[in-house]
Amino acid sequence: MTRRTEWPESAGGPGASGDAEHRSCRTGGAAREDGAAARNGGGSRPSRAGSGPPRTPEEQARAICLRLLTGSPRTRKQLADALRERGIPEEAAEEVLSRFEDVGLIDDAAFAGAWVESRHHGRGLARRALARELRTKGVDSAVIDEAVARLDPAQEETTARELVDRKLRATRGLERDKRLRRLAGMLARKGYPEGLALRVVRQALEEEGEDADLLDEHLPDV
Repeated sequence: MTRRTEWPESAGGPGASGDAEHRSCRTGGAAREDGAAARNGGGSRPSRAGSGPPRTPEEQARAICLRLLTGSPRTRKQLADALRERGIPEEAAEEVLSRFEDVGLIDDAAFAGAWVESRHHGRGLARRALARELRTKGVDSAVIDEAVARLDPAQEETTARELVDRKLRATRGLERDKRLRRLAGMLARKGYPEGLALRVVRQALEEEGEDADLLDEHLPDV
């Protein structure tokens, strides 16, 4: 036998059945969300604040910086530029960037040191080219000077010689002055001083049997 439920007038009236249906839908929806959360390993529904986007400029700035730093190290200026492009107010950006520096997530000195090491051994860049690259990334001049000073001049010359040795074969058959210009120009583009570049190229060509006196006559401007 089905028991009939009598709704009191204060909760009933003409819209009582509609209200009951509405409450039932809300309860059913909540139950379905709770069930989904349980299947996903959670005991309750996720909070809207936790699943939604950051609400304050500081929260947005932190999220942007963390995402960028996850991909690769960045300088403070690089992060500041990224925050500015995304419309983060300057005051909020400065607060977050300073906090990241305090905890070591931003370290321009460490960035510069790693950059010098990587780009010298990976691309054969000399101190002048390395300093130029670091300036474009907003690293302070004093920090740049300290980082590039760690590159030993003897190591720099050794790398220059290795670069010339790799390119030497490709220049065989060219006229002497063209070989000089091509090899010395390659080193100049990588930031090697003119004197070092010419000395290394001259030594390499001498070892191949080029006449030293003729080389002196054809030293190019690089």
